[in-house]
Amino acid sequence: MSRSEFQHIKRIVVKIGSSLLTQAGAGLNQAAIKQWVAQISALKQQGKEVLLVSSGAVAEGMARLNLAQRPQTLHELQAAAAVGQMGLVRTFEHQFQEFGLHAAQILLTHEDLSDRQRYLNARSTLLELLKFQVIPVINENDTVATDEIRFGDNDTLGALVVNLVEADLLIILTDQQGLFDADPSLNPAAKLIQQAAVNDPILDVVAGESRSGLGRGGMYTKISAARLAARSGATTIIVAGEIEQVITRIIAGDNLGTHLMPNLEPLAARKQWLAGHLQVKGVLVLDAGAVDMLLTKGKSLLAIGIISASGNFKRGDLVTCHDSQAQEVARGLINYNSLETQKIAGNKSSEFADILGYVDEKELIHRDNMVLV
Repeated sequence: MSRSEFQHIKRIVVKIGSSLLTQAGAGLNQAAIKQWVAQISALKQQGKEVLLVSSGAVAEGMARLNLAQRPQTLHELQAAAAVGQMGLVRTFEHQFQEFGLHAAQILLTHEDLSDRQRYLNARSTLLELLKFQVIPVINENDTVATDEIRFGDNDTLGALVVNLVEADLLIILTDQQGLFDADPSLNPAAKLIQQAAVNDPILDVVAGESRSGLGRGGMYTKISAARLAARSGATTIIVAGEIEQVITRIIAGDNLGTHLMPNLEPLAARKQWLAGHLQVKGVLVLDAGAVDMLLTKGKSLLAIGIISASGNFKRGDLVTCHDSQAQEVARGLINYNSLETQKIAGNKSSEFADILGYVDEKELIHRDNMVLV
């Protein structure tokens, strides 16, 4: 990305690894966290939206429980995470308050992002927090995760959050300068890969495993995360978190770390994801006015423009939108299930409460969750 392109970035996900957040098993690195918080706060002053994905709960819990080595059993890991999460939350809330900002704790599991209804619920919550100028601090809900306490790692979680909120950029702060063409600890001549296409097969050759013993993600997980982030058109930067003013310098256009570029533009990537990765569960037939609003005005789909709804779908499922001639004009993630949609079809959003007894969203399909076809 060019310097000018970084200036136009609006939404950023920053992921900080365990080896940076903790002091080699001696608890949270308060001084380092203060520096990153200051940089994120500076981006907020520039009008940027920032979400923070934080590792470190287990490592902080280890320090508090005086554990010399990372626990091996699931219940021990969960106990360490539960204790450590308290320290993480308190630290970030206190640090952001120093800059007049609030933080919010968001704990997710893989099921939250694989279930379409919970996916939309999580998305709505995060977007609402951003509207309130709050910094979401996101971590895996380690205390209830059952798949060996793994997403498998917070690199993956960071990428999924990028997809969830359609962020422009994923910054992965790590203890390495970036991705090298060989292991720099073994080969002094190893060179930093400054930029590569996210699907370049050479990346798989040079990726390694984590050596810190605290985190779970090596370079391979970071490359995998970059490929996940690219499916919604985001660039990923893998960079050393210890570089002075690293976050603000990246946004200013400094060429730091390894830049992994998506192979599709954001709109094309999202369209491919909606079209190719989700199964259509229902069909909505739209009147001419609704079709025009979608195709020429770029608006969300409202229930008042629905002639009929068919299929058996849940909130968050993918449905296709047809005109009166049965031609598909759009598809997207619906905010109401099939029974609710049939009840509110042809009605104004202001009438939802009288019809259903509640209102989830005023749009049937929000334009951010819709692609034209």
